[in-house]
Amino acid sequence: MSLVQDRRILYFFEAVRLGSVRAAADALDVAPSAVSRHISQLEQELSAPLMERHRRGVKPTEAGERVLDYYRQRLTQQEILLDSLQALRGLQSGSIVLSVGEGFIEGLSNVLTQFSSQYPKIEILINVCGSNEVIRQVVEDESHIGLVFNPANDPKIRAHIRRRQPVRVVVNAEHPLAASKNPIPLVGLDKYRLALPNVSYGIRQILTLAEHQLGVALTPTLTCGTIAMLKRYAMQGGVTLLPQFVVEEELARGQLVALPLHHDVFSQPEAQLITRLGRQLGVGASRLLAMLQEMTAFKG
Repeated sequence: MSLVQDRRILYFFEAVRLGSVRAAADALDVAPSAVSRHISQLEQELSAPLMERHRRGVKPTEAGERVLDYYRQRLTQQEILLDSLQALRGLQSGSIVLSVGEGFIEGLSNVLTQFSSQYPKIEILINVCGSNEVIRQVVEDESHIGLVFNPANDPKIRAHIRRRQPVRVVVNAEHPLAASKNPIPLVGLDKYRLALPNVSYGIRQILTLAEHQLGVALTPTLTCGTIAMLKRYAMQGGVTLLPQFVVEEELARGQLVALPLHHDVFSQPEAQLITRLGRQLGVGASRLLAMLQEMTAFKG
């Protein structure tokens, strides 16, 4: 493809990424008619419709998806070339984007400190988001590496390491449940002050599956989008559900207790370290990937 066609693919890529021709025009600082014209010319050159227009925006056709895959691969190859040139200079510059679930943040800080000490000129950008968004950003090459809990199966994802991380009932040491010698039943758990993460978190998706299987529906007292709040709530007498690796420090200090749940679905979830299947990482990102495999979340 010529450079002109690559330019046209950029207009198409931005329209799909941003959801509309007008949004792409604003981002590229051109008229909407220019974006539409370039996309139409690209469709003529490739003899295939690439985009469908709907009331809520635009969506790529099957042919359009293949063009987008080509473009993403091209951008990745360009990034690898630049990264390899930087490696010849001793990894003195560059940037790496990580998409991570909030539960990985505390364990991540030690790895990032070690990496940044060795490669202080490499910038690391962190996107903290729910499991579904981590997957999307990795698949669409918005991030190099993802740390995700209980991801949905996706054929475009490669898991470099995966470790079983059961979901536990988390309470403080004085809570009535803390004295239990048996796994905690899900039914009736909301008679206590139950706090849950919002639906974008993998934990909530596991709970929804268990509720469906048991024919129950828990009513939380608190729903929030931050694990730090859930832990604080449990310290102050509430109940929450979290994988144990998220509360390791609090368990070691005796601030919280983690108890098993009486349902198999809660023992199956995994923490995963992922990249897009087929994506080649540059030298810096590959070294960071190796360091991330030493995190507590991936230890047996």
